[in-house]
Amino acid sequence: MSTETERPGLRGYADSLRLSPAEIVQGLRETLGAKLVAYIGGVRETRAVREWADGERTPSTEVVQRLRTAFYVMALLRDREAPATVSSWFQGMNPELGDTAPARMLREQDIETAGPAVLAAARSFAAFG
Repeated sequence: MSTETERPGLRGYADSLRLSPAEIVQGLRETLGAKLVAYIGGVRETRAVREWADGERTPSTEVVQRLRTAFYVMALLRDREAPATVSSWFQGMNPELGDTAPARMLREQDIETAGPAVLAAARSFAAFG
């Protein structure tokens, strides 16, 4: 039987698949803040993030996929780091991502490429700091 200690982020992965888009946004907003969630989601105003979290509005399928990936990464990092560190990690230049911020990759690049790259960088950070 596998435990969360043996497989960091396993619960975050399951939650990223099971939770509704509103719940995903709520979780991201609690740790990353509304501005960073808006940035990853490609919107200019935090009002959209609030509406997503409240279920008043639903992001596009592509944005939901980006947010689910961000949630999985956030949950993996939260297993070992404080919320402020997780938020900083998403915003800072990352040498494993060509000195690009993970949030920027998730926002601007194809999620099929960016998602696995950001996840690998998060796993490395969680394992080695």
